[in-house]
Amino acid sequence: MNVIDLFAGAGGLSEGFRQADFDIRAHVEMDRDACLTLKTREVYHYLNSINRLDIYERYLRNEITRDELYSQVPEEIIHKVINAEISDETIDDVFDKLDPLLNNEHVHLIIGGPPCQAYSLAGRSRDPENMENDPRNYLYRQYIRFIRRYQPDYFVFENVKGILSAKNGTIFADIQREMHESGYNIDYRILNAKDFGVLQNRKRVIIIGARFGIDFDYPDFDIEETHSTIRDLFSDLPNICSGESYDPRDGYAGQPNQYLIDCGIRVPDWNVLSQHESRPNQERDLKIYRRCVNVWNSEHRKVKYNELPEELQTHKNTETFLDRFNVVPYDDVSHTIVAHISKDGHYFIHPDINQNRSISIREAARVQSFPDTYYFESCRTAAFKQIGNAVPPLMAKIIAIWLKEQLNQIAIIH
Repeated sequence: MNVIDLFAGAGGLSEGFRQADFDIRAHVEMDRDACLTLKTREVYHYLNSINRLDIYERYLRNEITRDELYSQVPEEIIHKVINAEISDETIDDVFDKLDPLLNNEHVHLIIGGPPCQAYSLAGRSRDPENMENDPRNYLYRQYIRFIRRYQPDYFVFENVKGILSAKNGTIFADIQREMHESGYNIDYRILNAKDFGVLQNRKRVIIIGARFGIDFDYPDFDIEETHSTIRDLFSDLPNICSGESYDPRDGYAGQPNQYLIDCGIRVPDWNVLSQHESRPNQERDLKIYRRCVNVWNSEHRKVKYNELPEELQTHKNTETFLDRFNVVPYDDVSHTIVAHISKDGHYFIHPDINQNRSISIREAARVQSFPDTYYFESCRTAAFKQIGNAVPPLMAKIIAIWLKEQLNQIAIIH
């Protein structure tokens, strides 16, 4: 079952579909670092298919370069990732690169979601024009052009909740109308990743479209409730402090629990723990972190900025934006991982006061349900940005399993 992944980011959505045995024929993404991540993941899957993950492990242990890693696979594996912006000026070139990858085969699914900055409530609050004139408001039309060209049986369109209210709801009304005019019945829900076994409170709009003629009702996903927490998620990771990076050759600090196995984060026979790396912090920030963790543990509440001692305050504004520091709770699910984690970790403080830091790249990836075999190129800042923007693979996998059942029924009928 062939899939095109648009606005692919680091590949969280396509990773979930691949885990449900879909064939990802191509990814289209404009960010160079994210494209490198997609290529590295494609290499992982290829090497896994020929039982040569030892080569990939050598890369994660810094024993070979990225170029040496890529040289171990056929070129067509790397070419599945198209590094391009999708716009009126570039789309024909993207089609020209995409068509040979499809080899005239039917596209069963298109997945993806245009960049969400123009729709996000936070983005609108920071923009003096409320994102009214941001061209990214209309990137959904480029997505629809792919639907019209390739006529998939289904598509999945993901975005932030703010897309429902952008431009007073007119954007979303146009999206629905244009998708219908393209030959698709559509429906949408606001889905929360924590309802899919992801240990994160993350709400997103998921539109599913089915080509006219396909019997379609939006699914009620059959999900087994998890009672696992962040404590379970981090349980096998070694302790590190602010600014420290764990050597991937040293493996894990403990055995995986059932949650880590069941959700696919810990992979059988895998002992390379990469990117367990935390950012360095100023001493002032570390003092704030200790205070935040202490208050959370003793009173189960956040520390407001104006509650900090004056010597720890660096902003004059002590009346608004008081919610600047947040602890990832050990005994619950995490709040939403966002791309701002690439700028600082103040909103993602590790719950262990002895480690006294913000969460590592690997911990953030686990909160998003990425398997530990997933490697994010090409530096710490880029990795955090990609993770914050991603769709949790575990959530994507459950959506993919439902779609696979529908496509199998179509195949039986025909």
